[in-house]
Amino acid sequence: MPDTRYAVAAVLVSAAVTWALRALPFAALTPLRESATARYLSAHMPAGVMVVLVVYCLHDLPVTEARATAPLAALAVTVGLHLWRRTALLSILGGTATHVILASTVFAH
Repeated sequence: MPDTRYAVAAVLVSAAVTWALRALPFAALTPLRESATARYLSAHMPAGVMVVLVVYCLHDLPVTEARATAPLAALAVTVGLHLWRRTALLSILGGTATHVILASTVFAH
């Protein structure tokens, strides 16, 4: 069984590391709040990330085959719902449901 001083030291070191790791994000946020670059990225990155994800997901899609209809229809539903209601959750759920329904019924192998 370890010495009492060793156990206390281990607990204190663990507590200090835990506290530092939890405080670090808040300390890093302080200079970012005044940063023009961070404000620009927070305004423009969400759309950029979505474009990259769409291109990545659709880059190997064989658009000449019938099975490409399900992802393209799901994308159209997602975009349409988002333009109509401006609700990310509704758009994601609607597009996902469209893809799942089409892929599992109409275009099932």
